[in-house]
Amino acid sequence: MSDRTSTVLRSAVPPLRRLLPSVLLGIASGGSAVALLAASSWLIARAAEQPPILYLSLGVVGVRAFAIGRAVFRYLERLAGHDAAFRQLAEIRSGVFERMLPLTPDGLASSRRGDLLARFVGDVDELQNVSLRIVQPVVSAVVVLAGAIAWLAWLAPASALAVGSCLLVGVAVAILAQTVLAARADARLAPLRGDLQAAIVEHVQALDVLVAFDAAAASRERISRLGARLERATRTRASAVGLAAAAMSALGGFAAAASLAVSGPVFADGRIDAPTLAVLCLVPLAIAEVAAAVPVAVGSLRVVRASARRVAEAVPADLPVEIPAPAPGTTEGGAVVTARVPAPYRSVPAIRLRSVGARWPEASAPSEAVDATAPAARPAAPLRDLDLDLAPGERVLVTGASGAGKTTLAHVLVRFLEYGGSYRIDGVEARDLDPREVRRMVGLVEQRPWLFDEDVRQNLLFARDTATDDDLLGVLERVGLRDWLDDRGGLDARVGERGGLVSGGQAQRIALARAMLADFPVLVLDEPTASVDPERADALLRDLLSAAGPDRSVVLISHTGAPAGLVDREVRLG
Repeated sequence: MSDRTSTVLRSAVPPLRRLLPSVLLGIASGGSAVALLAASSWLIARAAEQPPILYLSLGVVGVRAFAIGRAVFRYLERLAGHDAAFRQLAEIRSGVFERMLPLTPDGLASSRRGDLLARFVGDVDELQNVSLRIVQPVVSAVVVLAGAIAWLAWLAPASALAVGSCLLVGVAVAILAQTVLAARADARLAPLRGDLQAAIVEHVQALDVLVAFDAAAASRERISRLGARLERATRTRASAVGLAAAAMSALGGFAAAASLAVSGPVFADGRIDAPTLAVLCLVPLAIAEVAAAVPVAVGSLRVVRASARRVAEAVPADLPVEIPAPAPGTTEGGAVVTARVPAPYRSVPAIRLRSVGARWPEASAPSEAVDATAPAARPAAPLRDLDLDLAPGERVLVTGASGAGKTTLAHVLVRFLEYGGSYRIDGVEARDLDPREVRRMVGLVEQRPWLFDEDVRQNLLFARDTATDDDLLGVLERVGLRDWLDDRGGLDARVGERGGLVSGGQAQRIALARAMLADFPVLVLDEPTASVDPERADALLRDLLSAAGPDRSVVLISHTGAPAGLVDREVRLG
């Protein structure tokens, strides 16, 4: 087990102040179960001797108290244990998300969305069993079993020895049987769930393409095969757990028989009475019930360990060299302060690139013509030795063939990718700035902008959450969408998943409206006409650049060029 997996497992254990209440309540619940059977057996045997009722009252009260206590303590233990586990899951999930942030979006471009979602949700959820089925039950069971065996030893040492021996052998056999039958299935459950979820997400997202090429049936068959494999693994594990539970039930019978065998001579010699003999014979049944938590914990550990490994590997331990790290800072008054661009940048900064080169992380680079958030089929061409000046308010057209590095340049400008050479913003080197600081100045309108499955209002508000409806309508009018919006019912009109209910040109206009709300001094438009008919491309470019206004600098990336008069100059890559 790797150090990162061990770290994830340790992080899944709640702190002592949260874990201790559930452990104590578990001890109380298990102890009540043992005491209930002991009190019941003593009461039945003593009542058969027909003593005065006064001699039975304590046993009657004990049976009632332990019966109620067992249920109440069990409920409280589940309540406290789940509260502690769920609080810990929230911290783990937040930690995974924080580790993902520096990698997004380009460092995760090769990750399968469905599998990443399964790690972030399902595998993290599985970590609750570290405390609920492993740590807390085992600690509680060990304490209860030690106390019960010690109590039996006080009543009859031979009985305690026999019960303890049966307990050790039975638990070992149950663990061995479960390991032999289900070890491989336990380790495969989490990866199979991830593969199945990834296949389902990919099928749903690419359904139109699959139907168009008559490949939907093959995709469904693949999902069915993965589902069948997951079902087999689940059945195997369930069968092993059932056999282990049966073995522990049988253990109770064997332990009771062994206790009777060694306690009989003691009873015959008159060293113990009949009620004590009944206790010695029946308490092992409760002891076996408490001990059943141990094989369950061992089986759960294998499943949890596989999930912990997937959570640990969801994000690389170190940032790829192609992804920019947070800028080094100096400490001032306990706070880390990075370099900042001088105040005038808040109008429009001057940008200067000299001998800039960049490449995508291995196996995660999108081609110029595919969705940059999808897994890449081939690496994109790197950017090499580019010189570029962008004066305040200037509009520069960047052209080049597919694969020339145009999208790479766009991602360098917004600091999604690390670069070589010099990239200065108002004289400050960009790598000396926090990448978030750069992205407050340079905004990117992607080739295929991401639109959430929400209404138009929500797709705009996250750019500036203080914007009023009038602000939103005003910016939509500037990008030429006001009439369209009125026809669709206003700001409550939904755009569908990933903008499925709007055209490519409308998606670009919504994305531009979003960028304008964020008030970026510099806009990078990456292939804004890629999803638009050629006869409408020029009109869309005029609308977009007109809406951007003369006060912003614009880098327009296009392999088809732009109509005359829209840009100040052209730079060709490749």
